[in-house]
Amino acid sequence: MNELIGASPVRVGRFRPAFEELPGLDFKTFDHAFDSFRAAREALAANAQKCESLHQTISRQLSDLQSARPNVDPHVFKVSFSSIQQKTIWFSKMLSVTLALPSGHAVSASVPQSSKVVDLKNLAQDAFNMPFLRLVTAEGRILADSMEQLQAAGLQDGDRVTVLGGQPKLAVTERAFALWTFGDRVVTWGSPDHGQSGPEYGEDSSAVQDQLRGVEQIQATATAFAAILEDGSVIAWGDESFGGDCSEVQAQLRNVKQIQATATAFAAILEDGSVISWGNVKQIQSTKYAFAAILEDGSVVTWGEPNYGGDSSAVYDQLRDVQQLQATEQAFAAILEDGSVVTWGDLADYINEFGDAETARELGYSCGVPEQLRNARQVQATKYAFAAILEDGSVVTWGGQDDGGDSSAVQDQLRCVQQVQATRHAFAAVLEDGSVVTWGSAHHGGNSSAVQNQLCNVQQIQANGYAFAAILKDGSVVTWGSEWGGDSSAVQDQLQNVKQIQATRHAFAAILEDGSVVTWGRDYGGDSSEVQAQLRKVQLIQATGYAFAAILEDGSLVTWGHVAWGGDSSAVQEQIASL
Repeated sequence: MNELIGASPVRVGRFRPAFEELPGLDFKTFDHAFDSFRAAREALAANAQKCESLHQTISRQLSDLQSARPNVDPHVFKVSFSSIQQKTIWFSKMLSVTLALPSGHAVSASVPQSSKVVDLKNLAQDAFNMPFLRLVTAEGRILADSMEQLQAAGLQDGDRVTVLGGQPKLAVTERAFALWTFGDRVVTWGSPDHGQSGPEYGEDSSAVQDQLRGVEQIQATATAFAAILEDGSVIAWGDESFGGDCSEVQAQLRNVKQIQATATAFAAILEDGSVISWGNVKQIQSTKYAFAAILEDGSVVTWGEPNYGGDSSAVYDQLRDVQQLQATEQAFAAILEDGSVVTWGDLADYINEFGDAETARELGYSCGVPEQLRNARQVQATKYAFAAILEDGSVVTWGGQDDGGDSSAVQDQLRCVQQVQATRHAFAAVLEDGSVVTWGSAHHGGNSSAVQNQLCNVQQIQANGYAFAAILKDGSVVTWGSEWGGDSSAVQDQLQNVKQIQATRHAFAAILEDGSVVTWGRDYGGDSSEVQAQLRKVQLIQATGYAFAAILEDGSLVTWGHVAWGGDSSAVQEQIASL
């Protein structure tokens, strides 16, 4: 009953079934009683003595009901009246606070002293029309637990509570999404095969849902999620073998500042700089089966499969003052403070493909650093090759020749390079003048000759596994590569005023200035026709391997793509709406 104070008609509606046990009750009259109760809300907030008048009104209406229904046991009305009378007296003890935005805009609010954080949050949401928010006390305490009593939280009459707004965030495994905002609740959905024909993907968080309070960050492996809570502890769920079970290291996961993930494991960096990892293999920055972590003193710790970079003992003495790490599927590259580069790893993948290391090396598959590599400021990687941008704007490449490791054909064009992006087997470099140079596998975007004359004034490049998409200065888009995103001819006339592009493995989704969305590429994610009417005022898009999720301005969510990869969120829409 206390939740009726300040409640909306929708919220009031959920209390009606509670009175269905009153035989012969005329709900029209009873609803009128509740309307009177709600109409007195403002008076109740301004002056607790108004409760007495409200009490008398409800008393009189319940008495009329009893007279109109003489066949109803009088004891029913006596019990109902007694309960309401007690609640009314209870409501007279109100807590008045000021809800204020950082801008200074503020409103006064009164709630029963017995109210919870969620009740005050509901008032703030209504007052400021903000679906996602966080409450902070004058002492700087974040009210993260929605079910905590306001008195237990230390709120007193006259306190000022700051209201902070924000957008929800998304994390993704291969086939599932996790949405959260300001830590109050996490909603997960995705693969419908959970517990049946396949592994978990983190779509079912029910086992840990009551622990997911005060969530600050969520990271994901291919099939599991890990959340850092406000107190620095960690909660994990999903496929146990891929990091969904952290019970063996739970006691060590304290004061966690950051979590990194590979496809199969997590690594947590603690406040003291130590690293705790769990899952099938161990890593921070990752190759396919290994981790590498830069420590506070600039040194590097590695672990996992030795053949995939997990063993850095051969270069241990060189790994000092490391500034940046990059990885292919089987090797790491570290940029040091002086701009030099150190690499390590093995030819494991190449040996599996070509039969022996010598054949692999003859084909150009090596993680050895070229002699001319000095003063590197950024390293990018395809599946089997590296590309480093040097301080002078030139580029040095090494690794698999057909995967972008051989840039000799375009080396004289690689001058004044600003950024490099990569598909699975090709690179694309944006130059200072806005032009683009590409190399590597043509099927993966390594040959841009068909659109070269259009690649002018390029501002940004996005890549999926097989194609590139460039946003030009005028907001138009140029694409190239395989048909899985490289051909945008069917939507080219719609690709105007583009401000952001996101990608699955085989498709792209572009957010336009007006908040609408245009998609293209392979079926799973490339076709958004079924939800196109809903894609309005889109603020953010995130992607799994074969599905997209878009957050709209009002905080609602629209998903599309492969159902088994999170493309259908219908089962959790009600939970998302209640965030």
